[in-house]
Amino acid sequence: MNFLKKLRSLFKLLPILFFVLIVVNEASAEFPIEKIKMPKGFQFEVFASGLENPRSLTVSPNGTIFVGTRTGGGKVYAIPVIKDGSSRKAGKIYTIASGLRAPNGVAFKDGHLYVAEIERVLRFDNIEDHLEKPIKPLIVNQDFPKDTWHGWKFIRFGPDGKLYVPVGMPCNVCEKDDVRYGSILRMDADGKNLKVFSRGVRNTVGFDWDPTTKDMWFTDNGRDNLGDNYPPDELNHAPKAGMHFGFPYCHGKNIPDPHFGNPDSCTTHTAPAQELGPHVAALGMRFYTGQMFPKEYHNQILICEHGSWNRSEKNGYRITLVRVKDNAATSYEIFASGWWDGKRIWGRPVDLDILDDGSVIVSDDNSGNLYRITYQE
Repeated sequence: MNFLKKLRSLFKLLPILFFVLIVVNEASAEFPIEKIKMPKGFQFEVFASGLENPRSLTVSPNGTIFVGTRTGGGKVYAIPVIKDGSSRKAGKIYTIASGLRAPNGVAFKDGHLYVAEIERVLRFDNIEDHLEKPIKPLIVNQDFPKDTWHGWKFIRFGPDGKLYVPVGMPCNVCEKDDVRYGSILRMDADGKNLKVFSRGVRNTVGFDWDPTTKDMWFTDNGRDNLGDNYPPDELNHAPKAGMHFGFPYCHGKNIPDPHFGNPDSCTTHTAPAQELGPHVAALGMRFYTGQMFPKEYHNQILICEHGSWNRSEKNGYRITLVRVKDNAATSYEIFASGWWDGKRIWGRPVDLDILDDGSVIVSDDNSGNLYRITYQE
């Protein structure tokens, strides 16, 4: 009997062991640059490697790239960019914090680095003077829920000087009385005046502001368990405070939730500006404000699609482009693909940001790499 019990216990562990072997195998493989496909004239290179779970990015005016993480020891990285004429290379990789609770979000303002954990936002003052010897951060605000499900945060300063901080829903689909859930909040840089900006947002992990209109746009991850092709992820446009984007009552433009919705749910809330692919896990997004890429890309939106986890045929694992004209989304197309080749996941793009020369840095939490995208005619 004891032998049979041990055998059953071993069989229960096999799926976990199998998953670990897959992760180790994928993480140890060298990323095949040639698999990445982009429009003519664009080049793709590994900019930095060996990071643990690199996620959200922010670049200081001095050219230091700060990298948040969700797993991997709760680390935050700093990577100075070395300029040599038209060349841009990664300098030494500094670990400026560790042991934090999913420090996914990073933002930079007035020389200070802001880092978002699950339930609080920290500030590392004059951080670029302390890369060699990490300093103790100050707590800016710790009035956020402690739920880990959709609790990791993307943060960014808006044109109004306020820090925008989302709070995802602690579920696949549900209702909560606490108005902080399913929202984007904003507060002063010192953590005061924390208020709700937008509601009905299941889980956004990326937003930016149109450089012309100063309107906010953000990605939102659709709910699970409605099948392979429903609902779509979303790109939303929030030109003002107080808007409700439908969750959990309506998904996409016209899909009432089977439990929380009704026939009128999709007429009483703000529809997405652009429906994205189903379950693509749209995360980081930026308006391209550089000058290196051709003019047709200027002020257009690049989106990192992290990739599906619960779809019978995988979707995402790419960077897409949403074109915007007259304050409206006009098209949705693939810009860079190849992290999934139909057989194997080589990487999962998370976030992107723009260097001073107009090149684009992309994070990949699966391979541990940062990539650089350039253009040359």
